[in-house]
Amino acid sequence: MKVLKFGGSSVASSENIHKVINIVKQRAEKSKVTVVVSALGGITNLLLETGELACANNKFYKEKLKDIEERHLKVVRELIPISNQSSVLGTVKKMLNKLENILEGVFLINELSNKTADKIVSFGELFSSYIISEAMKNKDLDVSLKNTQELIFTDENFSNAAVKFKETNKEIRNFFKQNETKIVILPGFIASTKKGETSTLGRGGSDYTAAIITAAANAEILEIWTDVSGMYTANPKFVRQAFPIKNISYQEAMELSHFGAKVIYPPTIQPVLEKEIPIVIKNTFNPEEDGTLITKISSNKNPIKGITHIENMTLITLEGSGMIGIPGFSKRLFDALSQEKINVSLITQASSEHSICIAIDNIDAEKAKLIIDTEFVYEIEQRKVKPLLVEKNNAIIALVGDRMKSHQGISGKMFSTLGKNNVNIRAIAQGASEKNISAVIAHKDVKKALNTLHSTFFENQIKQLNLFVVGVGNVGSKLLDQIKSQQQYLIDNLKIQVRIIAITNSRKMLFNEDGIDLNNWNTPLENAESLNMDLFHTKIIELNYRNSIFVDNTANENIASLYADYLKESVAVVTCNKIACSSNYSNYLNLKKLSREYNAPFLYETNVGAGLPIIDTLKNLIASGDKVIEIQAVLSGSLNFIFNNFNAENSFYEVVKQAGIEGFTEPDPRIDLSGVDVMRKILILARESGLKLELDDIKNNSFLPKTSLDANSVEDFMNTLKKETTHFNKIREKAATNNCRLKYVAQLNNGNAKVSLEEIAPNHPFYNLEGSDNIVLFFTDRYRQQPLIIKGAGAGADVTASGLFADIIRIGNN
Repeated sequence: MKVLKFGGSSVASSENIHKVINIVKQRAEKSKVTVVVSALGGITNLLLETGELACANNKFYKEKLKDIEERHLKVVRELIPISNQSSVLGTVKKMLNKLENILEGVFLINELSNKTADKIVSFGELFSSYIISEAMKNKDLDVSLKNTQELIFTDENFSNAAVKFKETNKEIRNFFKQNETKIVILPGFIASTKKGETSTLGRGGSDYTAAIITAAANAEILEIWTDVSGMYTANPKFVRQAFPIKNISYQEAMELSHFGAKVIYPPTIQPVLEKEIPIVIKNTFNPEEDGTLITKISSNKNPIKGITHIENMTLITLEGSGMIGIPGFSKRLFDALSQEKINVSLITQASSEHSICIAIDNIDAEKAKLIIDTEFVYEIEQRKVKPLLVEKNNAIIALVGDRMKSHQGISGKMFSTLGKNNVNIRAIAQGASEKNISAVIAHKDVKKALNTLHSTFFENQIKQLNLFVVGVGNVGSKLLDQIKSQQQYLIDNLKIQVRIIAITNSRKMLFNEDGIDLNNWNTPLENAESLNMDLFHTKIIELNYRNSIFVDNTANENIASLYADYLKESVAVVTCNKIACSSNYSNYLNLKKLSREYNAPFLYETNVGAGLPIIDTLKNLIASGDKVIEIQAVLSGSLNFIFNNFNAENSFYEVVKQAGIEGFTEPDPRIDLSGVDVMRKILILARESGLKLELDDIKNNSFLPKTSLDANSVEDFMNTLKKETTHFNKIREKAATNNCRLKYVAQLNNGNAKVSLEEIAPNHPFYNLEGSDNIVLFFTDRYRQQPLIIKGAGAGADVTASGLFADIIRIGNN
């Protein structure tokens, strides 16, 4: 015989019940089948609400009762042919009348005892089992209905009764010896006392009913049918990569169930565990899937079977020097909690005996504090024990697996993984059996922790990076294109998955928690909500994704001022915006400090030389003990492009205009031509070399005439370039006369920095610098005679985007 249990979601509607009937019919072709059913989905809660309303003397309970009636009568009409409906409807209505009489009594006396509540909620299973058995009869199945109250007997602890197994097992065995029908339908959850009063088996009661029947009747298997395809490696609502576990042991299943896996309830397993009868978790809506098989010993070789969690936990800490060496503190603590029926989910105690930490449900926090403070009032007054520390909004996260004890380093791997992702651990518990390693973390970190651990233990080490991209102009759009083209390569070769969670332009911001489709982001962005950087920040923090990266593709000072806020939340920052690193020195140092303190990378390679490895090379020189003596550099690809193309055929104005069209200058070309952009770059290199300099310390010998420097707008500035043609031609002609080329040079020497337009002779490394290329000469202790030279494309959206992309990949590789 097989025992099949169908939960509330499986019998929530007539459509679902049809699926149940087909499954039962298929199983009954090969062996006898006993079917345990829950109430229709949501009915148990509705019955409880109705009872509470009646107890509160609220006449609205009648409306709730009407909803219950309509729900069941609708299912009957949809399942039973019209010719056979009248008798079934009549029976259901008689049962509804009994329920109505009980509720009316509750309403009149304003009292709802556990005993009466059991009678009320029992109707859910009584209704569903009767309706389903009649529906099967109308399908010409060999089926009978048996009231479980005649089989399972309990004590009088109503609402959570304890089973009297001796009498129960005897009655179940006798019944199935005499049963001749192929299919038996049983209501789950309900039982009866010795006096014949209705009792219920508490949370998970229908599962428990099925397990009791399975064990007593020595069935070959217990099938639990639900709305998911088994027990998952993690909650799929939190971890999209979670998958069903094919085989798991009884002990592992109990651990997972205790720590939040809702598929089965721990006491369910006990009766079948003792008989070593297998359990399988199956999906009513996808019956062909394997599901999860639960047996004595799992064939699954992975030492970790699943990652689970319990939400809404409060951490309570009792500590004080007066506890050390004094016996009885733990006993008094747990006795006090036990008397108030407060369940403790986790316990940890320091070996010094200075403190005891426990985790309980949030709803019990205030009550627990009151009773513990009362119990230890003398010790608190004498300052032997500190006032109780109560910390809400926590969660317990746990790794579960039978074989963890035979694999070294699992707990270390767990905690280092959480630490690297800035998930703070408040308390740790690990049993000697090592089937479970638990940690208390902040509730806000649950999703990040689950995904991080799942990636580490189940996903072949694919690291997910979640990007929040500000600015999708020239550079930003190129970055998105590069990411799109390389996404599969990164997964296949570097085990890095890059997701774009949010993007902004100057007006709009678009979020997609599952990742934005890079094949189609322009139109959704235009139709997205208005840009609000405060809200943008709030959403990133609320999402709390692992490996979150804030990518700034702008030259905006306000955006640069936000970096500290992100780093403090352990969000990495990748930027081509030079403003932050060239702001006041204290801010520059603070950003670096926050990056270290919160383990959040702050990368800005593209601040100097776009995609060239200039900053990284300089960092490596300094880290290896080298000392910078002098830096000579052409750091503006824009200005190099301009002066390489400025000749007798092209006016200075025309060349600057063309540079803007080709994306070599900022939207405001004054930033490039004034020398401020180059000043910022040499300042950053000076600071990376270890010098404490401010922007004002850099000497700027501008080549622009006063009229251009005083221009109030981009339009006015461009007009001055036309008017000052003679000024610019003189500069060009003078260089040509001296057989030199014009280059805008940045120099750092003996702690002094300057930027200026220089005439470069043919024998200098800068002379043949073409196009928009950059070049840097590092003169150091190791490179005194022949400088270390870095040369290449230093401007343009493509190379800047590639530099940003390289920084993003660098984070992924760490």
